[in-house]
Amino acid sequence: MSQPILEVKHLCKYFSTPRGTLHAVEDLSFTLQQGRTLGVVGESGCGKSTLIRTIIGLSPATDGSVIFDGKDITHLKKKEQKELRKDMQIIFQDPFSSLDPRMSVRAQITEPLKLANLHIKKPELEERLKSLMDTVGIAERFADAYPHEMDGGRRQRVGIARALAMDPRFIVCDEPVSALDVSIQAQILNLLQDLQEQMGLTYIFITHNLSVVNHISDENLHMYLGCMVETCESEELFERPLHPYTKALLSAIPQPSIRVKQEPILLEGELTSPINPAPGCRFAPRCPYATELCTKELPEPAEIMPGHIVACHNVQEINKL
Repeated sequence: MSQPILEVKHLCKYFSTPRGTLHAVEDLSFTLQQGRTLGVVGESGCGKSTLIRTIIGLSPATDGSVIFDGKDITHLKKKEQKELRKDMQIIFQDPFSSLDPRMSVRAQITEPLKLANLHIKKPELEERLKSLMDTVGIAERFADAYPHEMDGGRRQRVGIARALAMDPRFIVCDEPVSALDVSIQAQILNLLQDLQEQMGLTYIFITHNLSVVNHISDENLHMYLGCMVETCESEELFERPLHPYTKALLSAIPQPSIRVKQEPILLEGELTSPINPAPGCRFAPRCPYATELCTKELPEPAEIMPGHIVACHNVQEINKL
């Protein structure tokens, strides 16, 4: 297997608060191959967005390392980060707040090219603008429109075009369809998949919608209060979840057939505070299989089956492996 485009090794991100240290991301590791999509899933507040902001350098890591294309990018200087932006971009969740209301579509899409000091002449810049708008499906008549004059789907297409302006190899999608209508969500997801096939893009796709992540991801990583609980190929995860938290999440997906009866697994108990967390598994207070060991020691991720990694002390007994 070739060298992965992204390697995250024991990444930690902590924040100081008046009540203590908030452990937003705790000792998280994974690799991602070129041209693939990693779906990162979890409840609101589990650390998904903090993880990706730390990976792309918008927030400095507390510990651990991020290696992109064989180079350690964990602690880059400002000038080096600017160079990295040519290969690494982000599509934000809210297409309205991520765009400048005072700038036209033309200005929004071409701004990254101007900031990179590529010295592109005006005719070439105009040609690049038309090409990007055509690629993401925005009609030329919207070139001089402003964000408030467009619907959510077109705004998000502008955000995608802006991310593509520098010809990146890696794009982080931070819940890019959660603020859109269902019909528009499908269009944007199909667009992202088409762009990946055409350009060989690599995605990290952040979402809390399991149906979406099943549709677009090659592999999944499930998080709970800053910790990785399970990761493997997407098809494998949906067919055979091993961690109790993953089982509970998947049981909540509505089934399209009335013949399929699936009772959701209801989780009881209190959420563990991520501020100065107590020793042990973060999921233990809500886990029906928790033992004394779970309350004393944080489980280490282990490869239970080929490519299927789970962080759970009792995974063998729970699944009768």
